[in-house]
Amino acid sequence: MKAVKRAGSAELERLYKALAKMDAPADIAALLEDMCTIREIDEMAQRLNVARLLLDDMPYTAITEKTGVSATTIARVAKALNYGAGGYRQVLTDQ
Repeated sequence: MKAVKRAGSAELERLYKALAKMDAPADIAALLEDMCTIREIDEMAQRLNVARLLLDDMPYTAITEKTGVSATTIARVAKALNYGAGGYRQVLTDQ
């Protein structure tokens, strides 16, 4: 089985710049719909919601009950909140 080649730094930079120059939510939605599956978009939206609930100090069990998201996903988002690059905090504190 052939390994999938990951995007290089130039491709990633192009993606980041494309996202950064978009201001309108409709434009961002259009790009995401072109680039991602509906499931991928839904999962990203769920993770952002989980991050917001974690920042509001909601317990894992309550988040699972409210959203249906697994404890594994909640733990992954919590790890990103605590040890990640700060992206969740940046977008959630700006809302």
